[in-house]
Amino acid sequence: MIANVEKRQKNVIDWKEHIELIAALLSGVLIIFAWIIGKNGEANISVTLYIIAFLIGGFAKAKEGVEETIKNRELNVEMLMIFAAIGSGIIGYWAEGAILIFIFAISGALETFTLNKSHKEISSLMELQPEEAWLIQKDGTDIKVSTSSLLVGSVLLVKPGERIPVDGQITRGSTSVDMSAINGESLPVTKGIGEELFAGTVNLSGAIEMEMTKPSSETLFQKIITLVQSAQSEKSPSQQFIEKFEGTYVKVVLVSVVVMMFLPHYLFDWDWTTTFYRAIVLLVVASPCALVASIMPATLASVSNGAKRGVLFKGGVHLEHFGSLKTIAFDKTGTLTTGKPIVTDFYTRENVESEVALDILSSIESQSNHPLAIAITNFAKENGVVPKERIEIEDVPGHGIRALINNEEYLVGNPRFVGREIAEDFKEGLALKLAEEGKTVIFLSDSKGIVAIAALRDTLREEAVVAIQSLKDLGIYTVMLTGDNEKTAAVIAKEAGLDSYIAECLPETKVEQLKILMKKYKSVGMVGDGINDAPALATATSGIAMGDGTDVALETADIVLMQNDLRRISYAIKLSRKMQRIVKQNVFFSIAVITILIIFNFMQIVDLPIGVIGHEGSTILVILNGLRMLNRIN
Repeated sequence: MIANVEKRQKNVIDWKEHIELIAALLSGVLIIFAWIIGKNGEANISVTLYIIAFLIGGFAKAKEGVEETIKNRELNVEMLMIFAAIGSGIIGYWAEGAILIFIFAISGALETFTLNKSHKEISSLMELQPEEAWLIQKDGTDIKVSTSSLLVGSVLLVKPGERIPVDGQITRGSTSVDMSAINGESLPVTKGIGEELFAGTVNLSGAIEMEMTKPSSETLFQKIITLVQSAQSEKSPSQQFIEKFEGTYVKVVLVSVVVMMFLPHYLFDWDWTTTFYRAIVLLVVASPCALVASIMPATLASVSNGAKRGVLFKGGVHLEHFGSLKTIAFDKTGTLTTGKPIVTDFYTRENVESEVALDILSSIESQSNHPLAIAITNFAKENGVVPKERIEIEDVPGHGIRALINNEEYLVGNPRFVGREIAEDFKEGLALKLAEEGKTVIFLSDSKGIVAIAALRDTLREEAVVAIQSLKDLGIYTVMLTGDNEKTAAVIAKEAGLDSYIAECLPETKVEQLKILMKKYKSVGMVGDGINDAPALATATSGIAMGDGTDVALETADIVLMQNDLRRISYAIKLSRKMQRIVKQNVFFSIAVITILIIFNFMQIVDLPIGVIGHEGSTILVILNGLRMLNRIN
């Protein structure tokens, strides 16, 4: 029963979405009947049908035009079409006026279709937001409640097949999660205790318990929806200019029409019927409908295209600017690299077995939550070495760790901490060679000297090299701004194929370097993911944040890569450039058509039917041309 009600409601919504198109088509059918009846000599019935076609086909656009005129206290394109249709009827051209309304209604229905299409992603996203969740109470029982009533710290039960209701962490159980709603990836991700969950994703296998870590209004999913909504409501500079231009242009057209009603009669001896007729034709052909429709459909379609493929533009202005970028600067850690270091080399002194040294090192490092320590602990587990549970350690900030194992003191850390001389002499300067390869070297020492060294490095994202090359193919200069040391920066830059790099950058240094790049290249993008990148993201012409970056980076950036795929940057640039080409085509075409029709009208070559078809046909063509932006860019 409920399913049938929902189905009927959906059918009503679908019908309402297409009401403009239905009205336009109905007016078209009435025009055909009116024309046939008029041919048979029934003039009064024919005119009546034409008037009904006027009212049905033109109601939506006339209502919109009148409301906008009252609201903005300025005439608009819709009002010009109303005047033109009324003028056509006054001089007896009912068929031409009705056809004008019909084609104008069709173009309006196309614009509505574009808006509905561009909002489709938002609707589908909002449908994925769970409205209810299973709240685990203090007595262990669970109860279904509204997600909006949940508080941070609430413990929830998520059953197999259900969507994760809020952002949080797993506190009990493990499962596979379909993350496609967030990152677009079809492969499920295994999640265990302590790992992060996002609202809107799907729990595929096991029942889990989770703790809510963010209010439902601040989930990553909600931020995606907000980003797309703001992008579709914010207009590009070109669109803003056209809309400002529209009001002035409409006034010029109306003045020109009034002049056309009288001046040719006295200057060229036109009769009054011809003069008035040519003024009505001018009103039709000079209206900037095509020009006004040149930008918005293409922009909305482009924003929709990007959102569908994991590139979120925060507004038309950012979409328009993106295609003009000449240089893109990248942060290193978490952007070009995964941000998760791995052990690449492990060496011990001659009389020490690797397993023994790795057991000691990993047992010490397992007491720390530093990323390098975690990497070493993981490396030990991968090699079958299980760290000891508890060891007495002393953390020496900025240097390393001091530990006591079986009454033997061990030091773990950098050369300054364990002794620079013995560190540099170990295996004939092996540590220096590893450092030159861009690796970070951790030393383990005892009373006899260096026991072992572990070399670690952050790894490039799989797609980084391809992404950088694709940007170069588009003529983009690439540079890395990193806080890492010179040697590590040089190695990463070379592996990624970057044009240049600047090492040892503080947050303020990145901003300074961006300003230098902007002076040289004018339009510069910045890609980052951390809090320290936020000032640089705000400074750049276009700030680009990785989807799994910090909240500050996401809020500061102009564009967000939800799939954390650097290759999407080149896709976004192609999308922006294609949109700009289509907008230029539309603007040039619409101005050319208006100019030609005005000249031909003055020369009495174009009559009202041809003027209607030429003008409204050009409007439909530019809208259809803009809708090409919905297609995937190669």
